[in-house]
Amino acid sequence: MYTMLKNLFSVATASALILGLANVASAQPKSPHESTSVEVGGHKVTITYGRPSLRGRKMIGDHEPYGKVWRTGADEATTIATDTALDINGLKVPAGTYALFTIPDPQSWTLIINKTAKQWGAFNYQEADDLGRTKMKVTKLSAPVEEFTITMTPNGASAFTLKLSWQDVEVTVPVKVGS
Repeated sequence: MYTMLKNLFSVATASALILGLANVASAQPKSPHESTSVEVGGHKVTITYGRPSLRGRKMIGDHEPYGKVWRTGADEATTIATDTALDINGLKVPAGTYALFTIPDPQSWTLIINKTAKQWGAFNYQEADDLGRTKMKVTKLSAPVEEFTITMTPNGASAFTLKLSWQDVEVTVPVKVGS
């Protein structure tokens, strides 16, 4: 009888462990990762980022404080990859892959292009590795955006608008392709 109970307990424990691992493996990440691309003038630009959600929190200006470098998404640093040179509001960016950071501010955000593309968040961010910085225009939204979203919208044959939207804020910057 003791051996049978011991075996039953072992089977029950193993089953619970297997079911638990299956649930962990199939669980959705809190901040799913996404890539968004635009093709302009025969060239492709791709941004890859983690998409955090508000989930009832105040993020911009609180969890992501004003005046501090932000990874501009969740998890790994957001990256921008381009097969041609870009002019981001006057900032010259050669073809390549870079980290994209921002510094939120109520009136004007700063966009940072950093030469160290592969990094975890902004924890090891080094200003000395910046390719450069430029300002972004801030617009207050009337309705909140739950999930952080990056879009690139073509603007003519050789330009697009880069837009970041989250909470009650939308920030934009013009980008020229092949510059």
